[in-house]
Amino acid sequence: MADYHCFKPESLTTAIKALVKGYGSDPTEVDLVTNNLIRANLTGHDSHGIGMLPRYTESYLEGGLVANAHVSKRLDQGPLVALDGCSGFGQVVGHEAMLVAIDRAKEQGSCIMALSNAHHLCRIGAWAEMAVAQQLISIHFVNVLSDPAVAAWDGSDARFGTNPFCVGIPLKDRDPVVLDFATSVIAKGKARVAYNKGEQLKPGQLIDHHGNPTTDPVHSIKPPFGALRAFGEHKGFGLALVCELLGGALAGGMTLHEHPKGRRVGNGMLTIVIDPARLSPGDAFAREALAFVDWVRQSPAAPGTDGVKIAGEPERKTMAERMSQGIPVDDTTWKEVLHAASLLKVDPELVDKLARQ
Repeated sequence: MADYHCFKPESLTTAIKALVKGYGSDPTEVDLVTNNLIRANLTGHDSHGIGMLPRYTESYLEGGLVANAHVSKRLDQGPLVALDGCSGFGQVVGHEAMLVAIDRAKEQGSCIMALSNAHHLCRIGAWAEMAVAQQLISIHFVNVLSDPAVAAWDGSDARFGTNPFCVGIPLKDRDPVVLDFATSVIAKGKARVAYNKGEQLKPGQLIDHHGNPTTDPVHSIKPPFGALRAFGEHKGFGLALVCELLGGALAGGMTLHEHPKGRRVGNGMLTIVIDPARLSPGDAFAREALAFVDWVRQSPAAPGTDGVKIAGEPERKTMAERMSQGIPVDDTTWKEVLHAASLLKVDPELVDKLARQ
């Protein structure tokens, strides 16, 4: 088992801001990138947190990630908008794209927004959270342009990315429903986290390069590569395919069959944003949504569990815990982050010192 560091959220935020400045990012970009990554860690999604910085750094040094890039419009036809992320930080271009979609949905009642050529968009739930904060529904189909990592159903090698799917639904005077998951059994980053911790994966999550089941995460991290499995057998595979066709072919103009080489992680995202007040006048939607969620919660807890949880609740619970108790980071991941700092000509000792304050 790996050793851990436990950092205060505010101290780790200060340290990561110092590192992100090494990309040459302006202050706004530094804040957006850092806060997005820290929030991923706070919500328990360490796979999408600061542990991504080594990969970002490699991509940046290869030219696959462009600092201080912003979205440009490819198409603007009322509720139909297509944007180019210009290889910019996903934390920046994703934020900008969602601002466009949210404003257009408020104006038109709905918006279909296509985002192409974005660097890693990180936790897709962050974009749904932007919409629900404005009392809007959002639906996201995302493809991943990197080395293939997930096997097709009945296939024996990797043909997909982890292709996230996400839905955000506001509830009146309640915390929202935020459903956010990779279409693989686990995100690829979770295999990286397990490898860094010296842990095994659960059975059924991974196959080796011969197509045989394995629990050793090395087969997702180092060659010869195996492949993660899609969740839910043929159903998860089907949703992964849909995410590739909508987030990739339709929104992004590129699918994984011609994936880029190197360390770049690209995303295409098709987002649908809906104003429920326009579609369902009065209080019908708010009333029925609350009534159903409350009815589901009343289900007696299954043996050995603490009862029904609505999507988004585990993240909010973890955030409350980590805000008070600190953010755990395994030693291997932290060493990789500090090495990334050195590659960016940022003093790793300074980053480490800031994180431990």
